[in-house]
Amino acid sequence: MTAIANSPVSTVSSSSDSAASASAIDAVTLAALAAFPDQLAAHFALFPVEARHWAPASWAGVPSEPLTALEQLCHCRDIEIDGYQQRIRRTLAEDDPLLPSLDTDALVRERRYGEDDPAAALAAFARARRETVAMLAAITPEQLTRRARFEGYGPLSFKSLIHYLCSHDQQHLAGLQWVLGQYEASRLEPR
Repeated sequence: MTAIANSPVSTVSSSSDSAASASAIDAVTLAALAAFPDQLAAHFALFPVEARHWAPASWAGVPSEPLTALEQLCHCRDIEIDGYQQRIRRTLAEDDPLLPSLDTDALVRERRYGEDDPAAALAAFARARRETVAMLAAITPEQLTRRARFEGYGPLSFKSLIHYLCSHDQQHLAGLQWVLGQYEASRLEPR
């Protein structure tokens, strides 16, 4: 038990602590969701300016959608607002709604992710995530069991949906690290 008490999770800010104590969603998941905007910004900051639009010759093995660093930011922003926030609202308001998946490739093209401003995308995402965490801070134990059907995933509970959101975050941190690894490998001199 001592290891858990001294873990980074126990050092979450008091605003996250108060949200977690009022919510039926576990504190670990809420803390991870609240911390993600800063983690996303820090991972993106690892990319040199010239690598923000870089794409590998092959996307084989990428742990997220095949997106450049800048496209990853825009994707997280849009999936938060048009995806998960809408899914959360619908699951809470409707009986067993069908929650559609979003077409990432279409969003990249239609919203011209490659031309977006990284600072604006990060700021919009951070605002949206604060709204999401605020919504989740008021969740009751009864609401955790509300059901929905998520296109591509199947039946789920509200609690499942929140874990999928947290998983989505982690996939994009991994995706950014993967793209950065591919970029660095591409810069090696041939032997």
